[in-house]
Amino acid sequence: MNTPTKLTLFRIILTVVVIILLVFPWHSVGFEFPNYSISGVQTAVSLKFIISGIIFIIASLTDFLDGYLARKNNQVTNLGKMLDAIADKILVNSSLIILAFYGNIPVIVPVIIVLRDTFVDAIKMQAASQGDVVAAIKSGKYKTATLMFGIVFAYFYNLPFALFMSFDVAALLLYIACILSIVSGVQYFVMNRKYFLSK
Repeated sequence: MNTPTKLTLFRIILTVVVIILLVFPWHSVGFEFPNYSISGVQTAVSLKFIISGIIFIIASLTDFLDGYLARKNNQVTNLGKMLDAIADKILVNSSLIILAFYGNIPVIVPVIIVLRDTFVDAIKMQAASQGDVVAAIKSGKYKTATLMFGIVFAYFYNLPFALFMSFDVAALLLYIACILSIVSGVQYFVMNRKYFLSK
């Protein structure tokens, strides 16, 4: 259990904390998170989303840090790679689903992202079954970066942009992420179609 793997496990724990914060019926135990009225934000700003957004940022930073440390210290392991993939999926997908449930983001966003990830994972598994590894591509990396920023702004109600413009920055970034998801998904298939078309 090296340091990068511990960071990955920490990210999973942080994700569970976010899920509990946003899904648990706090009112049933007599507790309510305070809401704030902020000029430029059309809905009340709930403290639980702000806290969740901060935790999401911390968890996202551990994603960068564990990969950096694993490569730098030559601590890349099969367990670490598996846990990293799981941690990434539950962090991003759970956030997208919960944000869509609350109406903070369009429902189509998690649908496209989850379907694309499932499709790409199937390609990677098919390649792995034949002893090959499917490398990440640039459009996929751009999708991930755009998606992460979009989620952060959705958690923070488009602040600080909401203070001086009415444009929904989070939605724009998430729609771009959806487009990049479809593009990268098609690219993954075209580049690895041999695994499905071979007899």
